[in-house]
Amino acid sequence: MIKRFHVLYVGQIALDNVGRNGTPANERRYPNERLSEALWNARDIARVMDECGFYALWTAEHHFQREGYECLPNLVQLGLWLAMQTRRLKFGCAFNVLPMWHPIRLAEDYAMADIVTDGRIIMGVGRGYHTREVETFGGPLIDTEKNRAWFEEGLELLLACFNKESFHFKGKFFECPPPVDYRGYRLSEITMVPRPKHLPVEIWMPIASGRTIELMARHGLKAMVTLNGEKILDDVVRAYQAACRQYGREKKLGEDMIWGAGLCLAENREAAIRMIEPAHDERFKWFAPFGFVRYADKEGRTWGTPGAPTGVPSLADGMAQKAWFCGTPAEVIAGIRSIEAKYPGLEDFMIHWAEGMGPEEFARQLRWFARDVMPAFGAGVPAEAAVGG
Repeated sequence: MIKRFHVLYVGQIALDNVGRNGTPANERRYPNERLSEALWNARDIARVMDECGFYALWTAEHHFQREGYECLPNLVQLGLWLAMQTRRLKFGCAFNVLPMWHPIRLAEDYAMADIVTDGRIIMGVGRGYHTREVETFGGPLIDTEKNRAWFEEGLELLLACFNKESFHFKGKFFECPPPVDYRGYRLSEITMVPRPKHLPVEIWMPIASGRTIELMARHGLKAMVTLNGEKILDDVVRAYQAACRQYGREKKLGEDMIWGAGLCLAENREAAIRMIEPAHDERFKWFAPFGFVRYADKEGRTWGTPGAPTGVPSLADGMAQKAWFCGTPAEVIAGIRSIEAKYPGLEDFMIHWAEGMGPEEFARQLRWFARDVMPAFGAGVPAEAAVGG
């Protein structure tokens, strides 16, 4: 049963001229003062979520995005600041792109934030998908096998930092510490200082492939699945459960997973569609070329694979796939329940902030959702949040 509600904000600013026929994604350019708006958007939405009883705000690490879609380069630093602006809300990293970090530096940053916020920062890791970002930082991405190997070794080093009081790590890409002299002795091990207060560290990762699922199960990582069509969602939920079982981790279907969808509330379904459609289309103008259309056709083939549809999906496609829910609170509740009913272990639902929706409207949507949708799932809303939609 769903108990906790999250939001995913990838870091977009208030984009202008949005929609399928709006400004082409590659032609967008914004000055620094506009790109910096993502920080204040994150703060303002975090405050609304904190008032309304949401569980966690997740943000995405990205770099160099003068187009205005993903403008948050350091998630641990951001979460630390946002924790100072709020009282209860947690802040998730979706995701720290490990091939762009030295794993020890990421582990140290997280450990400090975990201690001073008393556990309000949630660790997440990913492999990355923007060549402009990963390759610029010196990590591999075009070479997908090297990217995978780099990520997997970096994850092992990250876990060593968290879980071992002292260690020596030697892999293909990292040796920590190197065999050097230090204060009159030969260095053979190091200790990360400080280590996190809350152990074992809860680590989340997006499900992208079968090999990813096996890795997650082996290391005990938790899974995030957002904007997936109903069939693909079911495939990955069952694959994750089976992989965890192979490593002795028995889970109910949907346990230790966050399922995310897009949504829009309005007085009726048609009004909701009119409101969200330009924002939906703007989102996929940017993300579809990266392969982020996780829908299946009638034969079960994933979009973009041979014989299946390709290109930018419509909102109607997303609603048919149950990746997007539009309508009255009752209609949205029914849509969420139709997925919840399949997975007895599913406890976490995430709202994806559509990249073309402005911050004022999204804040209104969150307050309305907290007032009229969350109580249907037993989630309490503080009295101060009971305001109109």
